[in-house]
Amino acid sequence: MLYKNDIADLIKFGLATIFVIVFFGALLYSIIKLAKMEITNPSADISIIISALVRRDPAPAQTAGEAQVTTPDAVKKEPIKMVFVGDVMLARGVAYMVNKYGSDDDAFPFLKIKDTLSGADVVFGNLEGPVSDKGYKAGSIYSFEADPKAIDGLTFAGFNVMSCANNHMLDYTSAALEDTIARLKGASILCAGAGANAAEALAPKFLDVKGNKIAVLAYADFAVESWYATETGPGIAKPTDENIKTGIDAAREQGADIVVVSFHFGNEYEAAPSDEQKHLSHLAIDGGADLVIGHHPHVIQPTEEYKPGKWIAYSLGNFVFDQNFSAATMEGGMLEVSTESGAVAGATEKRVTINNRYQPGPAE
Repeated sequence: MLYKNDIADLIKFGLATIFVIVFFGALLYSIIKLAKMEITNPSADISIIISALVRRDPAPAQTAGEAQVTTPDAVKKEPIKMVFVGDVMLARGVAYMVNKYGSDDDAFPFLKIKDTLSGADVVFGNLEGPVSDKGYKAGSIYSFEADPKAIDGLTFAGFNVMSCANNHMLDYTSAALEDTIARLKGASILCAGAGANAAEALAPKFLDVKGNKIAVLAYADFAVESWYATETGPGIAKPTDENIKTGIDAAREQGADIVVVSFHFGNEYEAAPSDEQKHLSHLAIDGGADLVIGHHPHVIQPTEEYKPGKWIAYSLGNFVFDQNFSAATMEGGMLEVSTESGAVAGATEKRVTINNRYQPGPAE
């Protein structure tokens, strides 16, 4: 004969048995299902199963190969426009014209070219000499040092990267060079090809523009060894074959979409590139650069598409300069480069003329 307590114990036992059967049945079902699935994130799938068991709900459906962790979309590389010009010298006669005709406004040299440059995302030029009030004259009679406020003119024109590797950057000692680098940085203008030591001078400088990563390397090809940065001392970047290849490789390793190599090289007032210019330019393109931009001859030299989509401008001549002794030195080249999907899509060279107040403007 069963008593009430016996019946209650039987009911409890039966319910417990049913729970155990259901629990282990669901667990077995989940293990079999998990084994059949193409798992891309096991920890995430197991957590889903445990969560479902705790809720006593069936495990959620998942298609084979479905990842539980999503990654952000790749950064879109929008088309951009880059403009490259030649020598920008803001001292001597240019400073005189700013003072006499420009009411001491350092935007004066760029007033006639501002609209042409305004649509560009990257504006590059060679800064021919320090912009500083430091140091002392240590160069030849042709030594340049512009007033620090001249940087306001560069900012007005839209420059965001300058080559600081040239034969005038140490005219007023390394103190003026380092001061120039600091002042440019304060104005959000990159200074390529110079630094407090060789590692800094040789390092690529980067611009991130609309999803595009642009690397700029700059070198000066002259035989004055004391100008070049050393392991511990300031100066400009030396264009050895090894330095150029290493610089381009470093730019690519750091994710550069487009690599620009600038050279201050060639012979003054000569309309054709020298063998050394061709060697260095070809070396850079063959080593992985997309563009080579040249300056120093003060006159325009040819621009060529050396390889498909790989351009060399051997010399873009003067852009802002006071060399009014010839027609050739009072005009310059301006290379406009367009991009698509993070690569060079095209390049067009246009001309600028420099008026008698040393202001560049679009050539008629």
